[in-house]
Amino acid sequence: MGKSFRAATVYRTAQEYAASSVIPGRKISTPPAWYNALASIPPAEILTRPYPVQHTPPNPRARKPHHIFRPTQIVYPEDELRRDFFKDHPWELARPKMLLELDGKDARYRDWSTGIQQPGMPLSGECVVQRQLWMMENIPGMTKQKAYDAARKEFYKLRQQEDIERRIAVEEARMTGAYFGKTTIQYGLEVEDREYESWKRWATTQIAKLEAERNQVHTSVVDVPVEGELAAVEVSVSS
Repeated sequence: MGKSFRAATVYRTAQEYAASSVIPGRKISTPPAWYNALASIPPAEILTRPYPVQHTPPNPRARKPHHIFRPTQIVYPEDELRRDFFKDHPWELARPKMLLELDGKDARYRDWSTGIQQPGMPLSGECVVQRQLWMMENIPGMTKQKAYDAARKEFYKLRQQEDIERRIAVEEARMTGAYFGKTTIQYGLEVEDREYESWKRWATTQIAKLEAERNQVHTSVVDVPVEGELAAVEVSVSS
C-alpha cells in the first residue's frame, strides 16, 4: 500500500494558485479561510502519530508499549476536587443547575480571592471547588485538606443564611394571608403511608390463604371402613 504526501503540499499548492490564474481570465483575490491557519500550523511530515511524552523515564528492559495510538487522557485538577466534594455532599447534585454559559469557562472570570460567593453566579459545589483551588494555588502552605475545610466553612455559612432567609420569607407570607400547599416531605410521607397500607392489605390476604391451606391439610376427612370391611381386613391379616 503506497504512501500519499498530498497533505504536506496543500499549502504550497494553494500558494501557487493564489499567485497564478487557475482559470484563464480569473485570478484568486481572496484566499480561503484556512489559508493563514495552514501557514502557521503546517501538517506533519510523518504519517504515524508520535508516541506521547511520558512523565516517567522509559525503562529499557520493559516490553514495547501497547496502545500508542490511543489519545492521552486529559485530567484537570478540578476533577478530583469535584469528586471529593460531591462524594461528601451527594444532595447538592439534586439542586437545580444553570446550564446557560457563554463559553464554558465562566468560573475563570470570577475573582475567587474575595470569597466563595460571586456576583451573578448561584452558590453551588462549583463555588467550593474554585475557591479551594484558588487557595491551594495562591496561599503559601495551604494544603488540599485545609483549603477544603476553609471553603466548606464558607459554603455552610451561606447555605445556613439562605435557609434562614427562606423560612423568614415563608413566615412573612403566611402572616399576610398566603397559603402554601404540602411540602415535598409531606407528600412523600403520604405516598409512603399509602403504599404501606396497600402492602398490609396484600399481606393480610396472603396470610389468610396460607392459614386456610394449613387448616385444610390438618382437618382432611379420612374414610373409615365399615364393620364388615374391618372384619375382612382382620381375617386377611390373621391368615
